Amino acid sequence: MEILALLGGSLLDSLQKPTLAFLLGGMALAAMSSRLEVPDAVYKLIVMVLLLKVGLSAGISIREADFIAVAVPGLLAMLAGIIIVLLGRFTLMRLPGVKPMDGMATAGLFGAVSASTMAAGMAMLDDAGIGYEGYIGALYPFMDIAALLTAIVLARLSAERKAAKVPSARDAIAVGGGVGLGIFGRNPGHKAARDLALIKSILVDTVRSPAISALLLGIALGLFARPDSVFESFYEPLFRGLLSILMLVMGFEAWSRLKELKGVAHVYVAYGLLAPLIHGLVGFSAGLIAHELTGFSLGGVVLLAVMAASSSDISGPPTLRGALPEANPSAYIGTSTGLGTPVAILSIPLWITLAELAIG
Repeated sequence: MEILALLGGSLLDSLQKPTLAFLLGGMALAAMSSRLEVPDAVYKLIVMVLLLKVGLSAGISIREADFIAVAVPGLLAMLAGIIIVLLGRFTLMRLPGVKPMDGMATAGLFGAVSASTMAAGMAMLDDAGIGYEGYIGALYPFMDIAALLTAIVLARLSAERKAAKVPSARDAIAVGGGVGLGIFGRNPGHKAARDLALIKSILVDTVRSPAISALLLGIALGLFARPDSVFESFYEPLFRGLLSILMLVMGFEAWSRLKELKGVAHVYVAYGLLAPLIHGLVGFSAGLIAHELTGFSLGGVVLLAVMAASSSDISGPPTLRGALPEANPSAYIGTSTGLGTPVAILSIPLWITLAELAIG
């Protein structure tokens, strides 16, 4: 009972913090059909600035970090992203009313990382006075790319195997990133070349996506340049204000996406509500392993859980739209933005409390 009371008190306190307050405020305004809106160009600029800030912070910290201290959490983050996709595959694909391609796209989006949720986690840790590794933002692409790549490759290979059984579908199958790859019979060499081209196409498209590009640029500049002055005078002061606007937009988006779920299987609702908590436990477990192996901080454990609980809202949707055009966006984006993102952000106090109980 004490743990439940502690969790309840932590959640109530967090709801009053700017991060969650602006998210819920956006949902409330959308529910009242408010005409308030943030122009798309402004939204994209905010996201770019936030990701550059996270990337710069990570790059600056990596300069002085021990290689093993960064590599171990990075590999665990990658493994967590893959495990989340595999969990989604073995649950969604077995549920009634879920089309295989829709299920894999949903699993991929939930395995990838939400930049806004990660930023919200950082802000809430800062508010609570809990420290975390400065290079934590560098773990984003490890989990994000691993999850998207796993989901898309599994979905495309499954589609090709199914099409190979139908003579009329042997001529060609469209695969990720706009690359057309045919079914080359049963020749192992052709199959290996096809799979390699598929993986290369997905990697290139993912790295070129706006979110990953901005994050990787920030990491590179922080690592090889000396952007400390502009980071401290521009990016750091703007972070919280811009994040509050982003949370407002996410609240609007979440409420509007809820309507899209009416046209797809109801199991997506259950998945959107439960998956962030299960996935967060995967990330939390990976963080505890990193803590035991390298002394990974309490805040780092929390942020790894937050990243795992989140579902991509920036890099994932366009990547999946290009790689899996057959998938229904109402299923994977509606489930992610309408339910997954609010649950992931609201669960941040849970991971903070669990980390404090587990690590102290």
